[in-house]
Amino acid sequence: MGFEQYHEPPDELTEKTRTFARMITSLIEEAEAIGWYEQRLSLEKDREARAIMRNAQHEEFKHFGMDLEFLLRRNKKWRELLQGILFQPGDIVGHGDEAEEGTE
Repeated sequence: MGFEQYHEPPDELTEKTRTFARMITSLIEEAEAIGWYEQRLSLEKDREARAIMRNAQHEEFKHFGMDLEFLLRRNKKWRELLQGILFQPGDIVGHGDEAEEGTE
């Protein structure tokens, strides 16, 4: 039985590649959940319901961050590239171009 995160036969993939696929899938799922909560929050009128949703969305942010950190710790090129983009003031696109040139 195949899973959506695999595009190749899972039994032919290394354990490292299967773990990578699981973590990428988890990252995507967390990002989707963040977006779903954002939509719900934009419409919900009840203050208590909004507080609960905001709390749940906060948990999704945490999980997204942990998934991303896991992936970055295992891929030096990704880590180097994103260090040049993330948490930098100024032009995001410019930082992206500079970071890409430094890691090719």
